[in-house]
Amino acid sequence: MPFARLASATTPTAHIGLGLAAVGRPGYINLGREDDLPAVRSVDALRERTHELLDAAYAQGVRYFDVARSYGRSEEFLADWLNARPDIDDIVVGSKWGYTYTAAWSTDAEAHEVKDHSLATYERQRAESAELLGDRLDLYQIHSVTPDSPALTDKELHAKLAEAAAQGLSIGFSTSGPAQADAIRAALAVTVEGEPLFRTVQSTYNVLETSAAPALAEAHDAGLTVIVKEGMANGRLAAAHAPDAVTAIAEETGLGADAVALALVLRQPWAGVVLSGAATTIQLASNLHAAVVDLDADQLARLDALAEDPHAYWERRGQLPWH
Repeated sequence: MPFARLASATTPTAHIGLGLAAVGRPGYINLGREDDLPAVRSVDALRERTHELLDAAYAQGVRYFDVARSYGRSEEFLADWLNARPDIDDIVVGSKWGYTYTAAWSTDAEAHEVKDHSLATYERQRAESAELLGDRLDLYQIHSVTPDSPALTDKELHAKLAEAAAQGLSIGFSTSGPAQADAIRAALAVTVEGEPLFRTVQSTYNVLETSAAPALAEAHDAGLTVIVKEGMANGRLAAAHAPDAVTAIAEETGLGADAVALALVLRQPWAGVVLSGAATTIQLASNLHAAVVDLDADQLARLDALAEDPHAYWERRGQLPWH
């Protein structure tokens, strides 16, 4: 299991990962992103920004890096960075398949990505990921599983995924939507020849969306590594947009609203890796302060009170514009 590499890490930031969704393509749904990226979002400009973030993250103890086929050129940018640093051997690399990037490097495309969990898409995208990342790829995840996903019932796909696992690749899945808990529990029941197929789960959990917590605890108890994404709620918990309670607690701790938001996630006993989706090195440094935030009982209660109905949360997320 590649995440065993993190078990002996001594830096407090080793269990904070860096996700490249916000910098691998010119358009994404994070609030404030229009101010975070270069005015000209060329491939070279975003490659340079991605490499700056990767350098800063590694230097500050981050050891998990997360990409996806649908994150524009994120795999390519990460591969370039890795190829230039062949002696870095203490990191874990995860990617995802199941969405195809369709925006052609535009911010106003009619569709930015298309979902397809079929075996044919897996085989095509597995080859694409392998061409870029080779044996540096440790974890391959089904992207955004929902309870109705055919990936949960396709036995032929399961057999192919198990074959990849037998060759040393860890197999995982990510979830999205208001029924994340149902998707997690359905995935936990997937077996091949009597053995559980999945070794990791990546789900949205944050101050505003906590509904997956019981199922994530079950996944952890079943031996899966839990990766938490969207801990900043796509920018809704950043300083400019954060609820008053988050802002107040940030002032009390002397750190940023982002550090407070991510600290709540880090303290969950089932959270193995918590992703930063930073788009600048300043944001990254602030995110990493989450590792030293100590929230007291009163502060935790005030944060807990901010949780939204999951259907309302995901409806709001679905309305966020691509910047």
